[in-house]
Amino acid sequence: MANFTYKARNASGELASGSLEASDASSVAQILLGRKFTPIEIKEVSDSANVSLDLSIFTPNIKLEDLVIFSRQMYSLTKSGIPIIRSVKGLAETSNSERMTKILNDVCDQLERGRTLSSALHRHNKVFGQLFVSIVHVGENTGRLDEAFLQLSDYMEREQETRKQIKAATRYPTFVILAVVAALIIMNIFVIPVFANMFSSFGAELPLMTRVLLSTSDFFITKWPHMLIGIIVAIYLVSRYINTPKGRYNWDRAKLRLPIVGGIFERTLLSRFARSFSMMLRSGVPLTTALNLVADAVSNAFMADRIVKMRKNIEKGESLSRVASSSKMFTPLVLQMINVGEETGRVDELLGEAAEFYEREVDYDLKSLTSKIEPILIMVVAAMVLVLALGIFTPMWNMMGAIQG
Repeated sequence: MANFTYKARNASGELASGSLEASDASSVAQILLGRKFTPIEIKEVSDSANVSLDLSIFTPNIKLEDLVIFSRQMYSLTKSGIPIIRSVKGLAETSNSERMTKILNDVCDQLERGRTLSSALHRHNKVFGQLFVSIVHVGENTGRLDEAFLQLSDYMEREQETRKQIKAATRYPTFVILAVVAALIIMNIFVIPVFANMFSSFGAELPLMTRVLLSTSDFFITKWPHMLIGIIVAIYLVSRYINTPKGRYNWDRAKLRLPIVGGIFERTLLSRFARSFSMMLRSGVPLTTALNLVADAVSNAFMADRIVKMRKNIEKGESLSRVASSSKMFTPLVLQMINVGEETGRVDELLGEAAEFYEREVDYDLKSLTSKIEPILIMVVAAMVLVLALGIFTPMWNMMGAIQG
């Protein structure tokens, strides 16, 4: 959980200040109002986050797989009744990751100083995200920390499986595209210049396609420094734009509208939303707080903006089913699940079923992705071969005809 400092006035109007731990500023305000304080100013204290571990830049980063193993091990240890400090210290000693060992040693040190596990984990919020820390916090408060770690491990295992499926589905298209690019570079730098020298020795007028190929090859050979600088500058400007709030929002929205893969991206995000939202509600996180955390969990600025709008509308008094319908994010089937879940008090259970529905859709789409992309790649390769054939062999045929004539 994050640390916040606040200034507030009590019932008699006197000014008071202090600090609280909560998931967000809204939660701090709710706590203060519950204590009959009127909040004036709430600020997050960021000093305790992102602690320096004195590690080399070559030390491998912590992967999702490491977090899955950590959650599974913590579930087994806490379920067995082993004290938290002893569990964390044991995992630090047996971890194969140097970075994870350093982090767990720091977490253990914070626990020995009297801090809660969620607060200690929040010091490393680049590794343990807000969703992870919030679930642990709820588990601590409800006395079900083992169940919290079990939910986290299940959630991250599904996320890991989805990433593996996406990598497997895009491996073949990526290889073909790289091969085509490499072939174009080799042809323009090494092959076409040989034919250019031969054609120039005949002094005959060349067809349009041949002239285009020769001009392209000449541009590659003589202007490659300018091309390299242009590519580097373009990559820098695009990455800088994407790192801005507006750029990230536009890029994340554009990804969902891409042909063929846009629908897969969208259903993957909706699956992540439903799964993480279900997990938060099952853990006992308040609805509006859960939506805040899920907005961060989807890792898409465009989708996060819609989820935040859902939360704001719920705060105005609207029902979850109504704001879900107005968000235009969900299919009618999922909207029916949310509606029935709200009526029966089983929103978390039916959201879990919605997540499974989206996961099955994504699984099917990923399995058929290669078959959808293959015809496009074949057409690209065929077009490239056709251009090369027309550009190189047409003048040779013309010359052979002139010699025979």
